[in-house]
Amino acid sequence: MLRFIVRRLLQAIPTLLILSLLVFAWLRSLPGGPSGALLGDKATPEKIEALNKVLGLDQPLIIQYFKFLGRTLTGDFGSSLISGEPVMTEIGRALPATIELSIAALLFAVVLGIPLGYLAASYRGRFLDNLTVIGTLVGVAVPVFFLGILLKQVFAQELALFPPSGRQDVTIDPTHVTNFAVLDGLLTQEWDASIDALWHLVLPAIALSSIPLAVIVRITRASVLDVLNEDFVRTANAKGLQATIVRRRHVLRNAMLPVSTTIGLQTGLLLGGAVLTERVFVWGGLGSLLAQGIERRDYPRLQALLLLAAVVYVLVNLLVDISYAIIDPRVRTS
Repeated sequence: MLRFIVRRLLQAIPTLLILSLLVFAWLRSLPGGPSGALLGDKATPEKIEALNKVLGLDQPLIIQYFKFLGRTLTGDFGSSLISGEPVMTEIGRALPATIELSIAALLFAVVLGIPLGYLAASYRGRFLDNLTVIGTLVGVAVPVFFLGILLKQVFAQELALFPPSGRQDVTIDPTHVTNFAVLDGLLTQEWDASIDALWHLVLPAIALSSIPLAVIVRITRASVLDVLNEDFVRTANAKGLQATIVRRRHVLRNAMLPVSTTIGLQTGLLLGGAVLTERVFVWGGLGSLLAQGIERRDYPRLQALLLLAAVVYVLVNLLVDISYAIIDPRVRTS
């Protein structure tokens, strides 16, 4: 297993290098180059030329790239054009909010999606199966921001069951340890802060999980149907094995490989949905930083967020590969 993980890590290095090269090329393709982007409306040919010398942008591209790579490896992405703070300081402050929201959304999608997909396959062609298929089509078709607005309107404003925005009530003064609101409340035994953070998390997590939930249900259903038609499942049933053993050892285990891939891909795509979800619920995570960076052309911030998203995607795919090896040991030797 260790050799398998090391091999996958080594394979991830060229991917990250290519992604860094694409980001580097994107910055150089901006109108006026990075200096023009940094100067904004104040850009003149003389100011751009002077800033190019200061930033080393008048050097050969290959030297610029290796310097860019060195700064990236040390986490030096410069300062935000909006706040003036170092970009990594902004990301470090906003990252826990997005991780907390993404984990909650993913847990909701996985815990509900896999059993629903299995039940739909088990009752193929019946009312539950048809209802599940229709529900997944609606889940994929409804935009995340519209679902978020709808949930907010009904459950926060009309029924007043959940808070409409933010991560915690403004009247609560929690102790910040990790900046994960729920976890901080548990660590400091401030139970009211933890419960309040969970209550604020419900609606955004449901909105963000809608598309991953629908996709996981559909893939699980299709995968289970494929496995149910395999000879080894019919043999296990013919031998008189208990239904629970057949489901757990033969059906679910073999159906999990495509489901694991789907979960990994949806995890990587959560950041895109988080941009819209965080805007609707004023969440204050990476999605909000990304939206502000796009609106106000904050290129240092965008550069850091793009590379961070790439690293997260590569790590998620590594975890998917490891889950493959755990589910099916034959993958380790392939």
